[in-house]
Amino acid sequence: MPKIYLSPSTQDGNLYVNDKNEEYWMNLIADAMEPYLLASGIEFVRNDPQKTVVDSIAQSNLSHYGMHVAIHSNASPEEMAGLLQGSDIYYRPGSNQNAILSQRFANIVAEELKKIYPNPQRVNARPTDTLAEVLQTNSPAVLIEVAYHDNLQDAQWIQQNIQPIAESIVRALTTYFGIPFAMPQPVRTGIVETGGANLNIRSMPTTNSTIVALAPNGAELTIYSESESSNGKWYAVRYQNATGYVYAPYVRILES
Repeated sequence: MPKIYLSPSTQDGNLYVNDKNEEYWMNLIADAMEPYLLASGIEFVRNDPQKTVVDSIAQSNLSHYGMHVAIHSNASPEEMAGLLQGSDIYYRPGSNQNAILSQRFANIVAEELKKIYPNPQRVNARPTDTLAEVLQTNSPAVLIEVAYHDNLQDAQWIQQNIQPIAESIVRALTTYFGIPFAMPQPVRTGIVETGGANLNIRSMPTTNSTIVALAPNGAELTIYSESESSNGKWYAVRYQNATGYVYAPYVRILES
């Protein structure tokens, strides 16, 4: 099952030109991403906003993730304060596997953000040779500078578009992982009804994808979304510590 490390900014000293700070607004974006991630069957571990970027890197490096996603807003150099605008998505340069994956995901994020940013030409994927959160993680990583918080128009755009920004990033993740994007739906409870056999929880909504866990007949599942494909109807679910997809005909939805 796809799993990411979600790392919104911990920089509460980076003040917005009009209201609050970078940490506050980037954590709102991460908050808004969570329902989309769950609905689309993507597991996540999230950093602690009370700690530092060094702590976030260290926590991320305790495990391996399909992508480390850092979410920040930008500031212009002092001599150009308030003048720059746009979104920059930073990736790891190089030819090793993590660098290739990092660049691929950065390009996908850029294409999604171009759909919602007022001036798409100012949305770019860029290599970095300085950003630790991209270069020092064991997993492939990108750092998304959503827009410039010292520019009034950009700051207002972020504040007025928390939900679309969150949706765009998750849409990019589903494209990257090759799984369906699902809009958040009311969380429901289902009961496994197989007639006795275990129900396979799979990494993707197909019968030939990896089995990540088994749920016994009668088990209770948390259902985040449903989707239709050529393989029939599937639910994105959580059972105990596993997140994945189950074939819907083997699950009875409990009425609320």
